[in-house]
Amino acid sequence: MKTFLSIGAGPGMGQETAERFAREGFHVVLSARNPTKTQELAEQLKAKGYKAEVRTVDASDPSSVANLVESVEREFGGVDVLHYNAAGMRQATLADQPRDTFNADLAVNIGGAMAAAQAVAPKMIERRSGSILLTGGGFGLQPHPDYLSLSIGKAGIRALALGLFDSFKEKGIHVATVTVAGFVNPGSEDAKAVGEQFWTFHNQPAGSWEVEAVYTPKG
Repeated sequence: MKTFLSIGAGPGMGQETAERFAREGFHVVLSARNPTKTQELAEQLKAKGYKAEVRTVDASDPSSVANLVESVEREFGGVDVLHYNAAGMRQATLADQPRDTFNADLAVNIGGAMAAAQAVAPKMIERRSGSILLTGGGFGLQPHPDYLSLSIGKAGIRALALGLFDSFKEKGIHVATVTVAGFVNPGSEDAKAVGEQFWTFHNQPAGSWEVEAVYTPKG
């Protein structure tokens, strides 16, 4: 059974993406900082007959991310799909942003994604297969003055995907991002559509891989 690892699992796009892969027979591992909330998400999947596990991770800590990946690889034999969905949704202008929070925001919004990609890449390269999927955002294309740290983080997510795509494609790894140009509510058709787009990326034939899709919520 293939393994899908979600870092920054949440009730919206993260949950719908996990369920989309679970529907295809993947063993889902949900991870986030709050184990209680993550367990609730796993129970929702289990109630539908899917296999789901819960792990705790601090996406802002590269060592925590690396340890998570190592433990999942050891327990399940590898990570076939990594979905990085963590983000700090801080609303703050330049004047409002507390000085001691900006680096912490970036550590979650982009640093954790970098650490996760570094951690899963070696085994994926050995197998010459795997997908690294990143939840992007429209603020990465059009930065918003009220969400500066999130805008910079989403620009970084996009740069990471574009920067890795060609070299990782040669190694058999598909790196892709869905740039979500708007807010998405949990349980909505928009959340399901984003999950479907991530599945489409993973399921694309090797000669037709794409690196980015821009999705504009309809709700």
